[in-house]
Amino acid sequence: MINTYDIAYGLGLGVSSPVWLLSRKNRTKVLTAFRQRMGQGHSRDTSKPALWIHAVSLGEMNATRAMIRVLQRKQPDLQYIVSTTTTTGFNRGKELYGEEPSVTLIRYPLDFSWAVGRSLDALKPTAVVLMELEVWPNFLKACKRRKIPILLANGRITTKSYRNYRLGRPITRKMFQRLDLICAQDQLYADRFIKLGAEPEKVKVTGTMKFDTAAPGTKVTGTAELAAAMNLTPGQDLIWVAGSTGPGEEKLLLGVYRDLLRRFTRLRLVIVPRHPERFDEVATLIRDSKFLCVRRSAPPGLVFYTPIPPVVLGDTMGELRKFYAMADLVFVGRTLVDLGPSQHGSDMIEPAALAKPVIVGPYTHNFAEAMKKFKDADAICLATDAKSLDETMTTLINSPDRAKAMGERALAVVKQEQGATMKHVNAVMELLQKK
Repeated sequence: MINTYDIAYGLGLGVSSPVWLLSRKNRTKVLTAFRQRMGQGHSRDTSKPALWIHAVSLGEMNATRAMIRVLQRKQPDLQYIVSTTTTTGFNRGKELYGEEPSVTLIRYPLDFSWAVGRSLDALKPTAVVLMELEVWPNFLKACKRRKIPILLANGRITTKSYRNYRLGRPITRKMFQRLDLICAQDQLYADRFIKLGAEPEKVKVTGTMKFDTAAPGTKVTGTAELAAAMNLTPGQDLIWVAGSTGPGEEKLLLGVYRDLLRRFTRLRLVIVPRHPERFDEVATLIRDSKFLCVRRSAPPGLVFYTPIPPVVLGDTMGELRKFYAMADLVFVGRTLVDLGPSQHGSDMIEPAALAKPVIVGPYTHNFAEAMKKFKDADAICLATDAKSLDETMTTLINSPDRAKAMGERALAVVKQEQGATMKHVNAVMELLQKK
């Protein structure tokens, strides 16, 4: 039987081939996807029920952990297939589930019918959970044919995605009608799903699980040891942590830092880039900006006596929360420079949960629902450019009581918004019982 989606994917691949074949980076990316994501080599103990959870990247992968923990208590015999698309998501999956015998971690198959079918037939999931908006026509169609119920969790549709889906409504309508349940983050997203074809009785508002990934509090184990290793002195130094930064941001941050140092000599800057492959690049940028660079991967061991304080580069994985915990002020990256819709915003909830005064840039669309909560509570600062960031930092440094109060409001927002994970767990249990 002819599959029109397979034909469309094949044509798209052929038309774009001059672009990805001529670029070494793109060629490697495409060929790696075909090698890893064709549904080959998957296996599990199919005598037990299994829930397939697809988490596109790092943020979605983090959100799966709390859900799986609760489900493990509620249904101990349930196995899990956790899939992801990106390398960062897969690496995080290995950190979370590498030692979990009940979890099978895989690369999500490309949406060719044979790749999808091969994966589903080998893994035989009892039900499927798709995070946020990761819906693909062949995958949904294949699940429906095998009578595998599908839940869309943490559902969201940005304004741009909504416009694009409306243009292809005859196709998208069928996709959304194949979903057995949609758990939307808020009423706006719920309404959009319904307008795109989802059946109203299958759409419910459950909030966002992103708030549940953060542990509220003010202390993080290992923070003191990390500060000592980096020659940082919380309470004496004024520590500014820029977390999950992206290309173009570090140069702006270093310029702002140089200006702030003229007025605030105790200020120390810590930069933690989002992607590990950029660590060396950012280290070079720090040195080119005439700062001494102290890398977490190579602790200095000696106290520095320099007129200009060194910049600390967090170039290890899994320590961003410790850096946030020692911070007096936090800037959350991938928000000050437009890196494209898929990279608009990093997680500002984590530092907020530590009661830190948080500053973000204007590009936070991937955390739109969280931003609205923080803005409504006056619990976050927005800087539109380098000059605005400089002014915001100056205001907060000169007004420590104001900064502290803003951090406390942010923590209150996180506590208030938590609980969506349990609502999703109940929805999953309902789906499994129907099966």
